[in-house]
Amino acid sequence: MTRGNSQLQVVCFFAHPDDEAFGSGGTLAELVHNGHKVATVCATNGDVGEISDPALATSENLWRVRQEELRQAMKVTGITDVRFLDYRDSGMQGSDDNDNPASLFQAEPSVVEAKISAILNELKPDVVFTHDPTGGYGHPDHVTIYQRTTAVIDSMGDDRPHFYHVCFPRSNFRVLWQEMLEAGITPPFAKEALDAIGSPDDYVTTVRDVSAYVEIKKDSLSRHKTQLDPNGPFNSLNQNFMDNWMSTEYFYLTTPNGGQAQTDILKEVL
Repeated sequence: MTRGNSQLQVVCFFAHPDDEAFGSGGTLAELVHNGHKVATVCATNGDVGEISDPALATSENLWRVRQEELRQAMKVTGITDVRFLDYRDSGMQGSDDNDNPASLFQAEPSVVEAKISAILNELKPDVVFTHDPTGGYGHPDHVTIYQRTTAVIDSMGDDRPHFYHVCFPRSNFRVLWQEMLEAGITPPFAKEALDAIGSPDDYVTTVRDVSAYVEIKKDSLSRHKTQLDPNGPFNSLNQNFMDNWMSTEYFYLTTPNGGQAQTDILKEVL
């Protein structure tokens, strides 16, 4: 394991194009700025995501458009190693897309894990990021890539990298929900969901101020044009509020099964 001023190899496993931006975009930009190598691996192509403007994509070519959006977003962040596992987006929980045989949700776990293992064996990362167990808001693809990545990491024994979950604390969802209400905006989630979505606040081990990189984070996020409705709830919020909300990122550093707790390497190198 490298330390201090040595160059780290970081690998991120996320479910869809744009998942990398909200929760970890500032940290990824800072890692690149400090000379570390970052690879982004996207499990699905985002095939069934929203299309904010019909001029940008069709349901038939959305997968290709979203792949290119991710490449452009990562270019802004400074990441050139962008990979896809090429599964179909499984859609929101309970949708018919969950049953599509080409979806990540329906993929044979051992096949997905073999793809993840191949990337880890090639890149030999010091740090790995993925979703937390809740998937943020329970999206089947978020939860599935968390499960598959965790299974591979847990099988690595003493050779495992520092393994972080990207978190969205429940208190942050509550702040966002209240801000939308006060601004006269209908939140995209019900009040009843506030106790279920996101990570419990005490789950978080690492809190990072990324305000110095929030402009890069926002610029990177803006490249996911098909997913950003200019009249949607997030774009309708006060810009200063959104800048502040996006300027802090949260992580959970996992502990090896039966092993000694690892040092928080993000605190050491950033």
